[in-house]
Amino acid sequence: MLKRIFSLRTFTLWFLIASATTVSASLQSKPVRPQIPTGIPRWKWRRLIPRQNPLTAEKVALGQALYFDKRLSVDGTVSCATCHDPATAFADRNSVAVGVGGKIGTRNVPTTLNAMFNQSQFWDGRARSLEEQAMQPLLNPLEMGMPDREAVVTRLKAIPEYRRSFAAAFGSEAITFADVARAIASYERTLLSAGSPFDRFMAGDVRAITEGQKRGWQLFRGKANCIACHTFTRESPFFADNEFHNTGITADNLNLDQLLNSLRSKPDELAGKRAGELAHTEKFTELGRFLITRQKQDTGAFKTPTLRDIELTAPYMHNASQKTLLDVMRFYNEGGKKNRYLDRKIRPLNLSEEELSDLVEFMRALTSDSVLQRAQRTTPQTRTPVSLPIAELHPSSQE
Repeated sequence: MLKRIFSLRTFTLWFLIASATTVSASLQSKPVRPQIPTGIPRWKWRRLIPRQNPLTAEKVALGQALYFDKRLSVDGTVSCATCHDPATAFADRNSVAVGVGGKIGTRNVPTTLNAMFNQSQFWDGRARSLEEQAMQPLLNPLEMGMPDREAVVTRLKAIPEYRRSFAAAFGSEAITFADVARAIASYERTLLSAGSPFDRFMAGDVRAITEGQKRGWQLFRGKANCIACHTFTRESPFFADNEFHNTGITADNLNLDQLLNSLRSKPDELAGKRAGELAHTEKFTELGRFLITRQKQDTGAFKTPTLRDIELTAPYMHNASQKTLLDVMRFYNEGGKKNRYLDRKIRPLNLSEEELSDLVEFMRALTSDSVLQRAQRTTPQTRTPVSLPIAELHPSSQE
């Protein structure tokens, strides 16, 4: 009898504790319901929120703070926003990424707007999620330059407001590197772009775009066939196919076969390098998707970028070799640059200058009203160093 009473009391106590924990968590975690702009299906946004990283207001607020905080770089000069700047539609006006100490990267910076809809991240697709992507620049010596994960955690633990923010977002002041990435990824899932003149046109407002832009739309899905790679459907309205293509950009002044042979001839030297390191290694970076898959057909192939807000994110291509949208269109009009790995979809377009101009005008219709307004009213990020906390020694954190 006593055992039954003890068991009942034990169960009751456990139930009360569990209930209190659940209620406390539910009170602390505020669900996020961002305004989904016209053109993006709400169901698609909702479906792509990972179960292992549900979106909460506390997590998004923490992620936003981290995104703009230069203290996450080794010398306090670079944040995520330094390269993914709201003043340039969350991209970068520099040709390639510039990191701590003025170190020069090898690739142009893509926008983080609508990045949550990408099936992979980076030009070569080496990261499968926003969480995985967020980790890499923090530790890249050419970008934010932190020596290791523990250094990031130690830096943040030395800042009292972050200890409180992590406790609010994750229920514990025990900061982990994985939670840093989860918070940044959560904020990035609120960076959405649509609500452009084109979206209003597709919603039935025939006067939302100009006659030239309408001609460009016809060319885009017709004679020019841009839509073959920059795909658009109402279910996936991002003007990108999530695939990788060799357009010939890398073939300009480079012999891809020589690069492949060089890679094979230095197995000991290169075996220890990860794909991310090779992606930031001069010349080898031009092998693109091949560095990830090691499939010959992926040689010189790079991910199709979105065309939304494209007029705000110059220069263009993974190596920033095209300075204007008209330059891009002239490049494709010539059929790219011939090389043995050229994508079969790339061919001469035989478009007139007027048709090229109409296509450029159409792409300008893809600029989001809200993104443009934010870019116009935002002061560009600077590289002025910020004060760094005096870090105390803390036990290493486990993910």
